[in-house]
Amino acid sequence: MIQTLDIEQLRAQTPGCAISTHFNHSGSSLPSNAVLAAVTEHLQRESLYGPMEAAANAAGLVDEARADAAGLIGATPAEIAFSSSGSAAWGLAFAALPPLAAGDRILVGRQEWGGNLSTMQAAAKRAGARIETIPVNEDGSVNANALAAMIDDRVRLVALTWLPANGGLINDAAAIGKVTRAAGIPYFIDAAQALGQLPVDVAAIGCDMLKGSGRKFLRGPRGAAILYLRKAFLETLEPAYLDVLSSAWGEDGPHVRTDAQRFETSEKPIALLLGLGAALKQARSLGVDAIRQRIRELSGQLRDQLAAIPGVAVHDLGTEKSGLVSFTVAGIAPQALRGKLAEKRITIAANGIPYTPLDMTARGLSEIARASVSYLNTTDEIDHLCGNVAVIARQAA
Repeated sequence: MIQTLDIEQLRAQTPGCAISTHFNHSGSSLPSNAVLAAVTEHLQRESLYGPMEAAANAAGLVDEARADAAGLIGATPAEIAFSSSGSAAWGLAFAALPPLAAGDRILVGRQEWGGNLSTMQAAAKRAGARIETIPVNEDGSVNANALAAMIDDRVRLVALTWLPANGGLINDAAAIGKVTRAAGIPYFIDAAQALGQLPVDVAAIGCDMLKGSGRKFLRGPRGAAILYLRKAFLETLEPAYLDVLSSAWGEDGPHVRTDAQRFETSEKPIALLLGLGAALKQARSLGVDAIRQRIRELSGQLRDQLAAIPGVAVHDLGTEKSGLVSFTVAGIAPQALRGKLAEKRITIAANGIPYTPLDMTARGLSEIARASVSYLNTTDEIDHLCGNVAVIARQAA
């Protein structure tokens, strides 16, 4: 049974809710008092006892955060590494793959994150390999059957951004996983927008790597991210670099760790990891199913109200949609719209081709405004946002 969320209480425990109307949870959400306390209290301990001593005393709490990260996605703690960002986590895993060779192929979803594409393109260019885009279904999602038809013995990686940054599409990650498992090809998932918004089960999805940010729908601090590496796959990877944590020295030389911490270093932002741990505990306590249900309802309301405003076009794809709502207003650039709303203390985002270059180009879009919904948002806030967008749309017309 899906539990009922006490939104009034959750908002009261979130200082930012009293300051602004926040619709940029897909960029960075609003941390709770518990997250703030976890970070600041550890910094206080560092100031009193020294950072190394404070870290040693907090080791058990970091282990708890790792266990909660694993529990959130159906993994084991040994399959979880912490990183400074989602991009860093993705890059570490990619760099540990066997080197590409001339003629090798990487297959990507059309919505792949621009940073991931840049990393893959640089490696492919050096090796003489190529990156190919998987065709999409009518609803814009990546087509698993088309992927199956593209598989041959030169495919080295399939990469999918599960929920793209430029709108509400939710790709069928599990359908892609069935194809990659059958072919024995590594499968990377960028779940930056999924963690804390959708239920995640890495075994059901069938991915080898999944990364996600702490600062988005999990409501953790910036500078902390999660990297999942499937145990059997992890054993095939060679990290680009090692240190005394990931590869401790013994009498016969260095011993590389057998768990995902081979991708960590001894220098960690402990305060941020404790903040992430607090955010993970809250997400698990609330229940991601309940979070997903509320976000689905609120974002559906937001799409309907925006679409009813003259001059506003909603650009979301997909059959079942996420909490990311993309739109444009005729006569005003998305960045300018963002600025006008900020004057009213309403926070949205605006992004362009660099975020999702393949999809934006294919759809003829140069820039979109993005209002992303959290369970913290209310119907009154949606009315407030849409009312102001309507005024700006009339002025632009």
